[in-house]
Amino acid sequence: MADLLTTLQRLLQDEREVFGDFLVLERASVPPSRKTPSPEKGESQNLSGGNPVKPSTQERGGTPDRAGIELVVPASQEQDEVPDLFGVARAVPSITHEPWSTAPSLAELDAQINTCMKCPLGATRTKFVFGVGNPHASLMFVGEAPGADEDAQGEPFVGRAGQLLNKILEAISLRREDVYIANILKCRPPNNRTPFAEEVEHCLPYLRRQIALINPKLIVCLGLTAAQNLLGTTESLGRLRGRVLSFEGIPMMVTYHPAALLRNPNWKRPAWEDFKAVQQFLVDHSGDAGKEKPAHG
Repeated sequence: MADLLTTLQRLLQDEREVFGDFLVLERASVPPSRKTPSPEKGESQNLSGGNPVKPSTQERGGTPDRAGIELVVPASQEQDEVPDLFGVARAVPSITHEPWSTAPSLAELDAQINTCMKCPLGATRTKFVFGVGNPHASLMFVGEAPGADEDAQGEPFVGRAGQLLNKILEAISLRREDVYIANILKCRPPNNRTPFAEEVEHCLPYLRRQIALINPKLIVCLGLTAAQNLLGTTESLGRLRGRVLSFEGIPMMVTYHPAALLRNPNWKRPAWEDFKAVQQFLVDHSGDAGKEKPAHG
């Protein structure tokens, strides 16, 4: 068994040297006892409605930033840890030579990818759901995938969950027009099922280019699926909440998906604590969440 682990670790290291550390979850390979529930199907097995237990900076390899907030490196990026062989799949290349990868603006990126047919979802979608909002936003939200309303209208978070998100934004003195909203997938999975790993592998590079062009000061993942796929981790929502993590150098926070709050009102209180932390972060780091800044990329 030790020899097998050594061999698998060597193969994983070889992939990292070629592709980098950006790993995607292979849900299809997770045994039933190891699967993490979708945020829209119960969120996380560790959710208690309260604050998660935070590991120390020394335990997680994090360092406090100048505001005293712990910046945590995801477990999948800690080279000295044994990888979760059931929860992590092949690496997604961080560099591509496709024309869209150098699109100089969100509008041009949308124009180049909105006819994508790389996975079967392209044939079943009604509309391609690129993203919406301020192209120079300081705050960017990332959800899981379009639902029925989003598929019909071509815009993310326009159904009941989106209406709740709008109300939460208003409560922290923001408008929908101040932020940018996107999803891991640009097309709706049938019956709103959790995205398959191969779908994420095709679509996630598009999102990465969006993030590079927007260059937000903070990314907020709405739900466990978005967080796990961006961070390449199998940690529960309870472990990811209440911390400032990092995605390619950009601070990231994780909270509940608004759809989960509609089904379980008990999570509204901890979600509100998360959004107050988002508001405080923006005050501490930018002063004005809606202030425009030059685009990068």
